[in-house]
Amino acid sequence: HLILPNAKIIDARRDPMDCCWSGFKQLFAEGQEFTYSLDDIGNYYRGYVDLMAHWDSVLPEGRVLRVQHEDVLEDLEGQVRRILDYCGLPFDQACVDFHKTDRAVRTASSEQVRRPINKSGVEQWRPYEAHLDPLKAALGPDLAPQ
Repeated sequence: HLILPNAKIIDARRDPMDCCWSGFKQLFAEGQEFTYSLDDIGNYYRGYVDLMAHWDSVLPEGRVLRVQHEDVLEDLEGQVRRILDYCGLPFDQACVDFHKTDRAVRTASSEQVRRPINKSGVEQWRPYEAHLDPLKAALGPDLAPQ
């Protein structure tokens, strides 16, 4: 905050189980080893939530914009407008039509960015729930599904 007083901080979150499962099933390159263990990825996610709670407690109110993935799925344009407004930027339809680009994409989601936003990634972990107790334990009672 003091180093970058004009920085815009966006806390982008996703359902903890969806987020951790998505990372766990992806074979990332070097440097993402925490995603290869249900315990580690759950602890990492919980650590992120704890860190953001700290920033919420010490930064002025409104300094961090929290954006929930599921809200974006329900109202893409509304959430894009909210984010752009927070950043002091005008609305640009290209932000909603991101999938209509021909630019190169080199991320784990390279195929996803070629399609409109959708709910296909929601609750993909459910069929494997019986095997995810280590993840639920690492997330803790506040983040794991009940």
